[in-house]
Amino acid sequence: MQCPGCVRESRRTTPAVRSVFGAPLGQGLPYITIGAIALNVVMWVVNQVVGASMTVDFAFWPLAARAEPWRFISGAFMHANLLHLALNMYCLWVVGSFLEQILGRARYSVLFLASALGGNMAVLAWAQVASHDFYGLTVGASGAVFGLFGAMLVLGRKLGRELSGIATVVGLNLVLSFTIPGISWQGHVGGLLIGAALAAVYAFAPAAKRQLWAWLGGVGVFGLLVLAWLLLIPGLPLR
Repeated sequence: MQCPGCVRESRRTTPAVRSVFGAPLGQGLPYITIGAIALNVVMWVVNQVVGASMTVDFAFWPLAARAEPWRFISGAFMHANLLHLALNMYCLWVVGSFLEQILGRARYSVLFLASALGGNMAVLAWAQVASHDFYGLTVGASGAVFGLFGAMLVLGRKLGRELSGIATVVGLNLVLSFTIPGISWQGHVGGLLIGAALAAVYAFAPAAKRQLWAWLGGVGVFGLLVLAWLLLIPGLPLR
């Protein structure tokens, strides 16, 4: 038997059990991953009701990247069809729920958003003004999902885990990205690179300064992406 005050004091003084990357264990359900999946599903349902006009308003569109920069994020929550949505949400649940637990919600959220933004930034960077890609719409959470794949590869390497399984999944998806028409290979590659880079900061930061390095890594990645946008927009039309 313990009094309530003794229990509170014990909880306060007992060190939190943390993952190898410093995230507190026992956080419960992966709420960020669940929330991201729920938002994607809601957006898809609303899109079915509203129609194609919603896709035009929220999908990433290189032609609108200068005047409507919110599309860099909103496009990651739109999907072309139910199969597209289902595949991305399955991957997001399997990989995202694991990463959220070992990285913690804050770092995982930054990783997810930075990968989504990086994927669409890569679409813009590789699209030529005179090409079809520049005038086409890009939708889907694939850039963010590929960023999570990249993070899994880096974190797995840090832990000394067997990576053949996830490496095969990433390799196969990249092959499909380059060989099937209509798939944004630029978004996949961009998300993969950003996710891997940010995960490297998380994985190899000194244990005593993990929080500082996480902030510096997040600010640095977002800063570089904003800088890339500022460098690219002078050559973009205003629609």
